Amino acid sequence: MHLQNIGVIGAGTMGNGIAQVCALAGLDVTLLDIADSALQKALATVAKNLDRQVTKGSLSEAQKLAALGKIRTSTDYASLKDVQLVIEAATENLDLKLKVLQQIAAQVSPACVIASNTSSLSITQLAASVSQPERFIGLHFFNPVPVMKLIEVIRGLQTSDATHALALDMAQRLGKTAITAGNRPGFVVNRILVPMINEAIQVLDEGLASAEDIDAGMLLGCNQPIGPLALADLIGLDTLLAIMQAFYDGFNDSKYRPAPLLKEMVAAGYLGRKSGRGFHAYE
Repeated sequence: MHLQNIGVIGAGTMGNGIAQVCALAGLDVTLLDIADSALQKALATVAKNLDRQVTKGSLSEAQKLAALGKIRTSTDYASLKDVQLVIEAATENLDLKLKVLQQIAAQVSPACVIASNTSSLSITQLAASVSQPERFIGLHFFNPVPVMKLIEVIRGLQTSDATHALALDMAQRLGKTAITAGNRPGFVVNRILVPMINEAIQVLDEGLASAEDIDAGMLLGCNQPIGPLALADLIGLDTLLAIMQAFYDGFNDSKYRPAPLLKEMVAAGYLGRKSGRGFHAYE
């Protein structure tokens, strides 16, 4: 299949980032969300990101306008009827994702590949919710999507070789590097990364060091580009909690128990950068 028409479900941080990189690669993108206000905000974000690239000289004004012209928005799942690949980028909630996937499957053709941008949920379980589950695959982009070069490609038990090959081809077309992972909670990157962040939260909760010193220690002692608590704020503490809970439920192992402070922060609404306050404070 020669991919040209792509659907992206969810106009949030991940969805608008995916739409942006697809449009820059010359793909026609239908960006869908339940609220027109969310779609307009997403378009404004994409335009701002592209303007930044123009200012830096990495993109021409003509390329920016061409990319923006590749993105159309919709609140109607019927607008997906002609797409060849749909990428679901809804909030990391199993019930919500299952509902969205069923709405997608009801509108797209049987040949349309369906992908989820989930960072922790079972691709096999998600695939079972749609017809022709062999066309289902995980495409885990990383935040911020326009900057991060990696895509994790996750095969469910049902995923066909043809679907896997198409996903790898798409990653290459987007200028990304793809790694293939099996279907286990967290896949590869988050399986390693998120428990490390959770441990940093435990260290903070124990009073062993301040948030600033924990981040400085990992920046300067382990050569990480960003400290684990600052990264937690960037990812979103609610997202981290959902991932850790998925690990805890999926592996039935106490080593994946979410840090009590993480749960308390989420309960307080301190979600990181998107709320203006997390382990650090933001404007």
